[in-house]
Amino acid sequence: MKSYDVVVLGAGPGGYIAAIRASQLGKSVAVIEADKLGGVCLNRGCIPTKALLKSAHAVHEVADLAALGINVELKGLDAAVALKRSAQVADRASKGIAFLMKKYKIEVLEGRGTLKDASNIEVKDPRGHTDTVTAKNIILATGAHYKTFPGLVHDGKRLIGAWEALKLDKLPKSIGIIGAGAIGVEFAYFWNAFGVEVHIFEMQKHLLPIEDDDSSLEIERAYKKYGVKTSLGVEGVEAKNNGDDVSIFATEAGQKKEYKFELALIAVGMTGNIENIGLEKVGVKTDRGFVSVNANYQTSIPNIYAIGDMSGPPLLAHVASHKGVIAAEHLAGLKPHPIDKLNVAGCTYCQPQVASVGYTERELKEKKMEYKVGKVPFLANGKAQASNEKDGFVKTLMGPHGELLGAHIVSNQATELIHEYVLLRTMEGIDEDIINTIHPHPTLGEWLAEAVMVSKGRSLNF
Repeated sequence: MKSYDVVVLGAGPGGYIAAIRASQLGKSVAVIEADKLGGVCLNRGCIPTKALLKSAHAVHEVADLAALGINVELKGLDAAVALKRSAQVADRASKGIAFLMKKYKIEVLEGRGTLKDASNIEVKDPRGHTDTVTAKNIILATGAHYKTFPGLVHDGKRLIGAWEALKLDKLPKSIGIIGAGAIGVEFAYFWNAFGVEVHIFEMQKHLLPIEDDDSSLEIERAYKKYGVKTSLGVEGVEAKNNGDDVSIFATEAGQKKEYKFELALIAVGMTGNIENIGLEKVGVKTDRGFVSVNANYQTSIPNIYAIGDMSGPPLLAHVASHKGVIAAEHLAGLKPHPIDKLNVAGCTYCQPQVASVGYTERELKEKKMEYKVGKVPFLANGKAQASNEKDGFVKTLMGPHGELLGAHIVSNQATELIHEYVLLRTMEGIDEDIINTIHPHPTLGEWLAEAVMVSKGRSLNF
């Protein structure tokens, strides 16, 4: 029986980062992984989808080249090549994780792990051989899986989820997407660019319903221009595999309607992978589909930690990684800085991109919090004009003491621009800090300061 200071169950963006940090802190570490290193994010989520979105964006860029004096002809679209490339990108990234495991002397145990007690994990490898490893500390990082509801159940054939969508070797002529969160909106962007008839169904009133309403409206305008159909604020959505096609039923304005497509993507949320890993046997407490944890990601069993998606929202790769760092540092005796969920950026990688941190204006109104809005469109930004990246805006929500309550960016570069606002909130900075920082010109980023200045009535460029 092999013994380690730390055994990590799952090698996704939470698990492998936790393993690396624990190794850096002098711990002997092993990682148990039943699939590929990198987990869902790297192999079936974040990375391959961004590769597809790059292909989709290139389609739109070609259409815009004539305005730049470049006359080209789009001879055709080959989705199979785009899908194959996305898999290759993910495979290279997974190999990079394997290199990191060797660099930090982390032993990778291939197989499925199950808790036997608070110190021992049974590992069943792909050949059926079973072994047991022991650990002073265990970090659970098993991720999440699709959430289902009555009438919205994946069958992996015509009623698919994001993971099956990445495996398609041929795109359908039409697809209905149920759920207008980041997954649904991103796949809609790719499929639409490659000629698929796309229709999004969402029970809330807007696309990207957790984002600020202004951001959602901007994406809705863009998608209308692309030709993506939407049914928003619908009720009673159900999907049925008819064998040769799919029916999606939705009640709109009190009237039940039926729509037919070749496929349906069901993207209505995720829930933790907490089954069949021995939690009940050991006494690890769970709550509504996730493992219960404290601020250091300890479970009800102090030497067992749970991180990433299985430990609850926000279900984001960058949050999973940071949880992994906190767990590793805590078990090593350090006092890590806790996560403030309001300082976590949300990012959607359609075009234009959407990024945000802190409160939405809707939330501030509900909480009756005092705030001032600073909003500037990229249409008025010199670099955006020169680069033909004029879509979107920067919007800041400033508190009475100059604090940044929330920030919202819609732009071709939104996910790269949001970092400054995240840092400002994390450092508890105020408006003068960003105003007194000289932003390079011409850049899209100088609009981050301009939006803050607008909120104070002292804009210089808008």
